[in-house]
Amino acid sequence: MAHIIDGKKISTQIKDELKSRVAGLKEKGICPCLAVIQVGSDPASTVYVNNKKKACAYIGIGSRAYELPEETGEQELLQLIDQLNHDPSVHGILVQLPIPDHMDEQKVIMAISPDKDVDGFHPQNVGALNIGRPGFVSCTPAGIIQLLKRSDISIEGKECVVVGRSNIVGKPVSALLLRENGTVTVCHSRTRRLKEVCQRADILVAAIGRPKFFDDSYVKEGAVVIDVGIHRMDNGKLCGDVDYDKVVSKVAAITPVPGGVGPMTIAMLMNNCVESALYKNQE
Repeated sequence: MAHIIDGKKISTQIKDELKSRVAGLKEKGICPCLAVIQVGSDPASTVYVNNKKKACAYIGIGSRAYELPEETGEQELLQLIDQLNHDPSVHGILVQLPIPDHMDEQKVIMAISPDKDVDGFHPQNVGALNIGRPGFVSCTPAGIIQLLKRSDISIEGKECVVVGRSNIVGKPVSALLLRENGTVTVCHSRTRRLKEVCQRADILVAAIGRPKFFDDSYVKEGAVVIDVGIHRMDNGKLCGDVDYDKVVSKVAAITPVPGGVGPMTIAMLMNNCVESALYKNQE
């Protein structure tokens, strides 16, 4: 019987630990604060932003929301980021993606100070991850590592296959698995004999954005499957990149969708914000 990795439970554990840490910081006069900027009113983005506000309130982190209209100019957004970069009471800055087409996403990411880049998207933090230096790690990959560790799943020496090479998930989770001494293969749309490569995996991370792509023929008996995808089907239910019903009886452990990787992203965002506040007060 597969172990169903409960992301809701593990994310709550992390948030409760952070809640305790934040209470201790406040006793020393340190009040972590996250600034979230949303440009436009994309419904999915609004849901994510509201979830981040709720998580901040639960943990005791201060939150500031900047809700800018769709037609906001790029320069106006960059000026707001610069203002927050220089505000010592703000420890984390997050610009909710996607942003409107008239803005340059890379320019916006680059504008956020690496010391406040709690999303872990700035090239300085990406580079630090890849050479093993301290820095913020993007939240979904960091959450995946926590899911494995807190489920007592060893990474060291394991054959780890990551399918997907995005800057947000595929590349950073590969670097993190390597940091934990996994043997890592990264697959993508040009990979030959993908099924054969996946069948070698002790730990398979599915992050390609295609609903129910991976069935039981892609996984070996006793593998661990981490499903990063999330899709809404015609019947309104959510599914991942993995065909859960076909795979669950074959594997040792698997993350469900919903309730697997998803809840971890916000938990790790909160963790990054608390770490930023700690770092700033050790300088």
